[in-house]
Amino acid sequence: MVRRYGLRDDQWVKIEHLLPGREDTVGVTAKDNRLFVEAVLYRYRAGIPWRDLPERFGDFRVIHTRHTRWSKTGVWKRVFERLADDPDNEYAMIDSTIVRAHQYSAGAKGGIPTSRRSGAAKAG
Repeated sequence: MVRRYGLRDDQWVKIEHLLPGREDTVGVTAKDNRLFVEAVLYRYRAGIPWRDLPERFGDFRVIHTRHTRWSKTGVWKRVFERLADDPDNEYAMIDSTIVRAHQYSAGAKGGIPTSRRSGAAKAG
């Protein structure tokens, strides 16, 4: 059974070998990479803060820390590139219709005046 915002088995098979913490790799073996990936998908798709993740995913602080680590090491980029090739995965993609921006992210009103001249003005 696929939970809301969860991965189908065929999607999981496509990405599981890309994730750290596998038994065949050096380092700590992850308890459940699939649950973690589904927690991240849930968080972004639902548009909630990390602290509001359902308890079934575990401690939100651990999930956030792991998410940050995977972001810095390029794991999410590899997963995205692998899944982006499949047109059936458009539901899992994140765009501006899903992610809410802070009210001030639209740009400064009025801005800061600058006295720099453009390259065309300097040439003339």
